[in-house]
Amino acid sequence: MNTRTTLRAGVLVGSALALLATLPGTAALASTGAPAAISAGRLVLEPTGNGYRGTLPVTITNRSRAADYYSILVTEPVAGSFDGLAPGGPCFQADPVENRRVFECSVGGPDLEPGERRSVDIFFEVLTAPRRYAMTAADGRVEVVPGRTQQVAAGRDVTTLFRATNGSLRHPRPYVQDTSPNASLTAGADALTLTRQADGTYAGRLPVTVRYAGDAPHDHLAVQATLPAGVEIAGTDPQDSPSFGGFFEVPGGRMAEGEERTFAVLFRTSADTVAGELGAVDFVLSTSYGDGAVADATPADNNARVTLNASDGS
Repeated sequence: MNTRTTLRAGVLVGSALALLATLPGTAALASTGAPAAISAGRLVLEPTGNGYRGTLPVTITNRSRAADYYSILVTEPVAGSFDGLAPGGPCFQADPVENRRVFECSVGGPDLEPGERRSVDIFFEVLTAPRRYAMTAADGRVEVVPGRTQQVAAGRDVTTLFRATNGSLRHPRPYVQDTSPNASLTAGADALTLTRQADGTYAGRLPVTVRYAGDAPHDHLAVQATLPAGVEIAGTDPQDSPSFGGFFEVPGGRMAEGEERTFAVLFRTSADTVAGELGAVDFVLSTSYGDGAVADATPADNNARVTLNASDGS
């Protein structure tokens, strides 16, 4: 059964670094005697209810005289758009090309015999608002790397088109992606009361709303909270990843342009907490892409403050 492999940016592997010198511009070694060949179709990104999705069919051929395994280097056409491949194994990220990520992904299945071909589907997602007109993006690129040589053997540029919401691909306009994220955070109340639980501790739920206004590439959004003494964040509801101290990720993964997401932040204190005002919580929202946090276009709306109180019901 084919498996689809996806990953978060920020992973780097030594073999990928060794290949950087052979990335687009110097990597296409499709000369006579090359140990492998690669062919690729056109990438058409189809409008959905949450941006665009598309699948790029790729075929690799073992042109050597021995069985071998292969990996594919993928340079995404739109920053942040690569979304895995099938059949595939692990993927590792190398240095980006003009802010577009480059991934080295192993091809799933047994070694290819001499002359054998194997087809792979590469998936892409662009979380921008669908348009009534077709668009075109920068060329992506796919390259094949035989396992025995660990050197790029052949490569192909890939034409990328966004289909209009009326189904047309004619007269495409250039797609221009935001370069700076524009996220915002609002708390559902200025104050929250934690109430005593059956085990003697205090707990409370605070609704928080995060909005993503643009389509700048990102891997995830996260919040760092500064907490009063004795207060901790127990998690979020829903929760995708663990919370650490006052840090938690916005659940639900990447956000589409204009998307708004509301979730609960869960607070708790110990049973020996004295009822009354506990202090203020300061939230700071950040957006991460590639190596770390990226400066927001409007940082003033990335902050919120909430006062916490504890009540034993008396």
